[in-house]
Amino acid sequence: MSKHEDNETEITQSQDETQDETQGETAPLSHDDARDGLPPDPPGVSRINIETEMKHSYLDYAMSVIVGRALPDVRDGLKPVHRRILFAMHELKNTWNATYKKSARVVGDVIGKYHPHGDSAVYDALVRMAQDFSMREMLVDGQGNFGSIDGDPPAAMRYTEVRMARLTTELLGDIEKNTVNFADNYDGSLREPSVLPAAYPNLLVNGSGGIAVGMATNIAPHNLGEVIDGVIALARDPEISDEALLGIIPGPDFPTGGIICGRSGIYRSVTTGRGIIIMRAKIATEEIKSSGREQLIITELPYQVNKARLIEKIAELVRDKRIEGIAALRDESDRSGMRIVIELKRDTSAQVLENQLLKLTPLQSSFGVINLAIHEGRPKVFTLKGALDAFLSFREETVRRRCVFELNKAKARLHILEGLKIALDHIDAVVALIRASRDPEEARNGLMAQFSLSELQAREILSMRLQRLTGLERDKILEEIEALRIEIAHLEDLLAIRDKLIALIISELEAVKAAYATPRRTEIIDDESDINIEDLIAVEDMVVTVSNLGYIKRTATAEYRSQHRGGKGLTGMDTREDDFVSEVFVASTHDNVLFFSDRGKVYCKKVYQVPLGSRASRGKAIVNFVGMEAGEKVAAVLPVSVFESDQHVITCTRNGYVKKTDLMAYAQIRQTGIIGVVIDEGDELISAGILRAGDHVILGTRNGQAIRFEHESDVRPMGRQSRGVRGIEIRKDGTPDDAVVDMAVISENTEETLLTISENGYGKRTALDEYRTQRRGGMGLLTIKVSERNGNVVAVKPVAEDDHLMLITNGGKIIRIAANSIPVLGRNTQGVRLIRLAEDEKVGDVERLADQDSATADVVEVAEPSIPPPPPEPEEENG
Repeated sequence: MSKHEDNETEITQSQDETQDETQGETAPLSHDDARDGLPPDPPGVSRINIETEMKHSYLDYAMSVIVGRALPDVRDGLKPVHRRILFAMHELKNTWNATYKKSARVVGDVIGKYHPHGDSAVYDALVRMAQDFSMREMLVDGQGNFGSIDGDPPAAMRYTEVRMARLTTELLGDIEKNTVNFADNYDGSLREPSVLPAAYPNLLVNGSGGIAVGMATNIAPHNLGEVIDGVIALARDPEISDEALLGIIPGPDFPTGGIICGRSGIYRSVTTGRGIIIMRAKIATEEIKSSGREQLIITELPYQVNKARLIEKIAELVRDKRIEGIAALRDESDRSGMRIVIELKRDTSAQVLENQLLKLTPLQSSFGVINLAIHEGRPKVFTLKGALDAFLSFREETVRRRCVFELNKAKARLHILEGLKIALDHIDAVVALIRASRDPEEARNGLMAQFSLSELQAREILSMRLQRLTGLERDKILEEIEALRIEIAHLEDLLAIRDKLIALIISELEAVKAAYATPRRTEIIDDESDINIEDLIAVEDMVVTVSNLGYIKRTATAEYRSQHRGGKGLTGMDTREDDFVSEVFVASTHDNVLFFSDRGKVYCKKVYQVPLGSRASRGKAIVNFVGMEAGEKVAAVLPVSVFESDQHVITCTRNGYVKKTDLMAYAQIRQTGIIGVVIDEGDELISAGILRAGDHVILGTRNGQAIRFEHESDVRPMGRQSRGVRGIEIRKDGTPDDAVVDMAVISENTEETLLTISENGYGKRTALDEYRTQRRGGMGLLTIKVSERNGNVVAVKPVAEDDHLMLITNGGKIIRIAANSIPVLGRNTQGVRLIRLAEDEKVGDVERLADQDSATADVVEVAEPSIPPPPPEPEEENG
């Protein structure tokens, strides 16, 4: 028992108990009498549960909408309103070769006789069947304003005129031959067809769309000739595969043409009845002869795209600066066809702009296929083969009923003619019998008795004109009898042998195709990939600049004009006094940039995502650009053109752990970053680099130790979710504790030297061959003497002869030094003074100044920062 029933029982019991208490021995009232004090129901009125009634009534309403209004019939492809419009025009003799009639006349007949709904709904349905941009094959021939692809409304029905299109006769043909069932109209005064005897699969040819109750249909239009070929193929081979049908009907054929991108959506809709088809406009690129600039010409749009709204959308995107590069936008469409012109600004890539328009406007749209139609009074989703099979079965039934009708008619006519022949064969006796009869009834009975005629034959003889008694008329009767016997034999043969009936259906379909088929309008291409954001970005080189304080920007190489050697150069970055350019490289807009944080996380951005700035602009802070967490700092920036399997990334932490990871492990990085290295508590990532075959790695520590090892034989590749292996043994007995300060990746045959700089401003260069290759994990070799004078090491870097260095102190002082001004000394030395420091001032960091001249490879020449480099003191102390 439900909760509702429990409550109802409790209420009833409570009422009964109350009545017992108040009335004592009086019998309790009946349920009806106790119903809130209301009088009993009058005779003929019954009470029902409102919940049950609501369910039944809504279900009836839903099925009425589904079957009677919103969904087409799979047999003729028409909704009831369209079927009634065409039948009303048929009844009005408003055929394709008749004169036009006012639309209001047709609408009035439809409403008054068959469809008791609003006139605007009927007129809208009539108008759609006359629009060449809505119907693949128009069913109504309209005269006047029937709307446009711009969304313009049609003229009022009192102004427009209509008649059937010629193809519509193939939907209504043989309707008088009992080919379909008729039903009473809404008031029972007239009869209307339940379905039209369509001679071609109109459901697939013109498609349909509608929203019912709890379901919707969206059937794409197809090419008439292709669909008929598909029906014929199915009739000849009922076991034909979906793939074979796709070879005959490759896909939808939209009235507005356009392009279908990809076949997977078509295949799904063919095999399942549901799928998403990507449509694109047809766009061509032309050159403007007068200016040499390019322009995009749009000649075809995706199905159901409003041209005026499309142009408004493009203009809106230009106003909002979401699309740049458009100089002019015009609609040059006329009676000869559609032509939307988009003029491009100079140096704008037509391909990039086209991709942007496809991404941001309805120039690329999707058509969601739902092949839902009414079959045997119920909604059903059809595959392509299922829809063709349903039509073929219906067509077979229609032709069979037509043959039965024509057979019965031929037999009835033959029966009468045979009676006439008997009368002509015995004309004298017939005339004498008629003259001797007192009235027609006696003559009829006499003919039936004397010549064994039926009543119908006798009546026909009595109504026969005297001219039929001539010899010529007798010959015509005999010829007609012979023709009827041949026709009857043919019809009986069709009804008895199905193969012959199918052959007749095929021949009639071929005749329809020959008369009405037109070339395909929609092109189908294999490329179905979604437009990637990179497709919207032109491929061009950019100068990417990174400052020491973590600012980044990109600049078009065109902003750096080529200069002769010895020129003054151009400002490459407007930095703060305590900042400078630490790295610069030229990369394609489609290249990647990896950002490693001190916490071991890795972020990735495309070069085109790096903030675009002028030569003199400062750029944007990397931590904000990539979305780092609070307190997270940038440890390394690595440009990557292509993620290749033969390259690795090596990372190093402050506590001496190194890890080698396949570069491909960083190919897919989330927006929020990924773990690149597992960092222990108290440790941090200090450096990262790209390893290639033959490279060596050098680690330098605060206490003046350095170790060199081969990565190929000594460091195995590891996954991202690991700490790595020990690269160098860190001594913890000193004051302060030792730690790795730098990592260098050097190529096998490099001519660079290793620069070591201490916190008190002393430094030197040492030949790399003085650092023998060791096994990783050891304590390494002495690279510089750490003394009270020198202090601890702050940087260990490979430098070339033409490199420049930036020394930054904890007091904010920056000095620039040429690498070739620093002497090359042995490992076991203290170096020379590079910078004079104030009391309590220390060198905090050292960076190689990015060689912007070489990075831009003859494309740019960038001015050096205007910091006067004092010459280093030439004092060598060997200790």
